Amino acid sequence: MYLFPAIDLYEGKAVRLVRGDYAQMTVYSDDPPALAHAFEAAGAEHLHLVDLEGAKAGETPNFETVHRIVAATKQKAEIGGGIRSEDVIERYLDAGVWRVILGTAALCDPQFLERAVKRFGARVAVGVDVRDGFVATHGWLETSSTRCEEFLARLSALGVQGVICTDISKDGLLAGANLALYERLSACFPQLALVASGGVTTLSDVRALAGLGLYGAILGKALYEKKIDLAAAIAAAKERP
Repeated sequence: MYLFPAIDLYEGKAVRLVRGDYAQMTVYSDDPPALAHAFEAAGAEHLHLVDLEGAKAGETPNFETVHRIVAATKQKAEIGGGIRSEDVIERYLDAGVWRVILGTAALCDPQFLERAVKRFGARVAVGVDVRDGFVATHGWLETSSTRCEEFLARLSALGVQGVICTDISKDGLLAGANLALYERLSACFPQLALVASGGVTTLSDVRALAGLGLYGAILGKALYEKKIDLAAAIAAAKERP
């Protein structure tokens, strides 16, 4: 299993929110490229980037910061937040991003999602943010009437390969991952390369998720609060049960 250290961007800084609440924001670094380089030095091969401003507004205000991060490392960087057009997808990919993550647009504009998957293939992934079993949108500010499993079935049918699934109730609380959710989803959708997000806090969390056969897991607040050592977590993710 691959680990994706997360860098959430707001006004060019690396920040973290609690359960998506912009009023509960902590700034951890004024130099996101240096942060990415430190993650790479610890052994991380992947990087999870989120433009928090873009997630709300549907724009790309942190594009230049993303570009600098990608230029500073050799990691496979994925980016989500406000990506709602093929032009923006192409712009990010041309800048060296490994893959883009569609969120709100994937649910609200299925024709756009279908076009994007046909055009860009595996370089388009979908973020499925779950609140009480339903898919949340617009930077987690709204909750749809679409159930998580229903949406994943739809994504699989369209040919989507990568899915980043976040349990909003766990995000930023350092309370452990929702193992039951990921066990259920991985059993129902073995064809999807699932990445778990939200609450991954300990080496036990990492080992448990790796044991489910997931493609990856995202490490966020636990890294910034030094609850988990990245190099040790990467080693744990590669352990065989």
